[in-house]
Amino acid sequence: MTRIVGTDSEATVTLKHALRRGDFQLDVDVQIPTTGITGLFGESGSGKTTLLRCIAGLETDLSHDSRPVHERGVGYVFQEPRLFPHLDVRRNIEFGLRRSSGAKIDQPQVVEMLGLAELLDRKPDGLSGGEAQRVAIAAVLLRSPQLVLMDEPLASLDQRRKDELLPYLDRLHDELSVPMIYVSHSIDEVSRLCDHLLLIDNGKIVAGGELHEMLARLDLPMLSGTNAGSVIEARPWRYNRNYDLTQFNFSGGELSVPGLYDTNLRSVRLRIAAHDVSICLSRPDDTTILNVLSAEIDDVQASGPSSALVRLLVGTDYLLALVTRRSVARLDLKKGDQVFAQVKSVTVRR
Repeated sequence: MTRIVGTDSEATVTLKHALRRGDFQLDVDVQIPTTGITGLFGESGSGKTTLLRCIAGLETDLSHDSRPVHERGVGYVFQEPRLFPHLDVRRNIEFGLRRSSGAKIDQPQVVEMLGLAELLDRKPDGLSGGEAQRVAIAAVLLRSPQLVLMDEPLASLDQRRKDELLPYLDRLHDELSVPMIYVSHSIDEVSRLCDHLLLIDNGKIVAGGELHEMLARLDLPMLSGTNAGSVIEARPWRYNRNYDLTQFNFSGGELSVPGLYDTNLRSVRLRIAAHDVSICLSRPDDTTILNVLSAEIDDVQASGPSSALVRLLVGTDYLLALVTRRSVARLDLKKGDQVFAQVKSVTVRR
């Protein structure tokens, strides 16, 4: 059963669902906040979509929730856009409005937020994959759901279309107060969009919490290896026109990132993958790496037969570095050491 208790920042959504299907068992009993986006992350077959279908009432689970789908206050965005081919965009999204249980989001707001004004007279067969997904999201939002479920909405898109759709998902994150559960097996998507994170494996939630804290943990195999990385909040401060670099300030110093970013923003989210961070015992002078930060080693943990994850405290933020175990031994890296972190690449959530 899914229950939403309260509407303020202290309220929670309770997800309690169980299902048995052959050798697979779903057994989830967890609470998530009613604010922001909660990422549901796991490998294929871990139970992500099954849990969403139970929440929406599309699967008969053991929660004894007899409410029909349309009475659950849940909006579902599927991997493939589900639009009426004979209706234009305007009538597709108005279909969602007619099924609304009480308007919380008006149609002009959704049209503007998802950039649909120029598409309203088109039929679905004249839309790109990303445009069709935006229309599907609009139709769901205009039903005024209490909870929105997004089941890998970028999975069917190529990288170009993903890049086109992501800024619109950013706007949903920034401008809507409706809680969302976002399913993905891409840690980059989760790191960009989500505020909270649940890890699911073999039908069970194995860990959950605030995104920054979860990504900083070294004891979660699902977030190790190529998935390891951190997110920090930073403020774009100054743009260098000569070199097309924007300087971001954060608790641990400065980071220079290629491109022009709006310096009027109070903060943006930066994603730094662990494989893009290296460690030096002394400050390197002759290097092509622009970003070198003073850091303190907070923890070191093995991450596979040949690799290790090093958690670095930089100001009040954490960075992770994925290095070889041989490097850890050769440099004798241990908790409390003062080192320098070289950051080779930074991804900015625009």
